[in-house]
Amino acid sequence: MIDMITIPGIDQNMIANNLTPFEPLHPGEVLREELAERGVTQTQLAKRMGVSVSLLNEVINGKRGISTEYALLLEAALGIDADFWLNMQRAYDKDAAKSNKAFLKRLAAIRKVAAVF
Repeated sequence: MIDMITIPGIDQNMIANNLTPFEPLHPGEVLREELAERGVTQTQLAKRMGVSVSLLNEVINGKRGISTEYALLLEAALGIDADFWLNMQRAYDKDAAKSNKAFLKRLAAIRKVAAVF
C-alpha cells in the first residue's frame, strides 16, 4: 500500500487521485459514445461481431460486463484494443465494489483482524 502524503489544510479525500467516482463508469457507456461518434448502430455492430443485438444492448446499458471474448470481438470490429475494454471493465468492477457499503464494512472487519497478525 502506498503511503499518502499529508498536506496541512488539505482534506486527503478531496485529492483527485484519492477520489472514487460517485457512479462508476461502465464500459458500455463508452461503447455507446463510440458508436454514436462513428454513426454505427447497435444492430450494425452486433452483425459485424456475430452477436445478438439484445446481448450488445445489455452491455451498452450496463446490465452485462465485457468478457475477454467480447473485448476481442470489439477489438476486431472497432479496432480498439481488447485491453482497453478489459481494463475499463476491471476498473468499473473495482469502483462498484468500493461503492458497496456492505462490502466496505466486510473489508474493514477483515482489516481489523489482519492488523493483529
